[in-house]
Amino acid sequence: MTPNPTPRPTLAALSALPRPDFATRLGDIFEHSPWIAERAWAARPFTSIEALHAAMVAVVDAASEAEQLGLICAHPELAGKEAAAGTLTSASTGEQKGAGLDQCSADEIQRLRQLNATYRERFGFPFVIAVKGLSRYQIMEAVEARLQHDRATEFRACLTQIGRIARFRLDAMLA
Repeated sequence: MTPNPTPRPTLAALSALPRPDFATRLGDIFEHSPWIAERAWAARPFTSIEALHAAMVAVVDAASEAEQLGLICAHPELAGKEAAAGTLTSASTGEQKGAGLDQCSADEIQRLRQLNATYRERFGFPFVIAVKGLSRYQIMEAVEARLQHDRATEFRACLTQIGRIARFRLDAMLA
């Protein structure tokens, strides 16, 4: 007999939580960054997933550049050492697996790791992309294309992609 899964929270239930519980429950919507949920709590009550997501994205947008950089750096490299070691969050594991990154050939892993290293060397932070709906080939093409950008453009692109990841995670939790 399998145990009953944890019931999905409702927006009303989330909105009623005290700040620490709210931050704990939504802390990994933005990878390893419960401070975003903690600050978004003040915008309660949330009447839609869109409103909750917008409040959380507004927190990111209002954050200092150092906090934003910390958020970007909280994301693992795609098919990187965390994936190899099995230390990704469950959300990141599912997202990378869904994009087929767990099925890369040795040559593809080597190529992706080289692209990750080149990207990190150029910009000073990891490549971040919402992988849902993308193939591993599309992801590698995206890294190559984004390597042509300047740092400011890439910084903003990463934050935009992080917002997309967060929306997918909220949808999975609440929809």
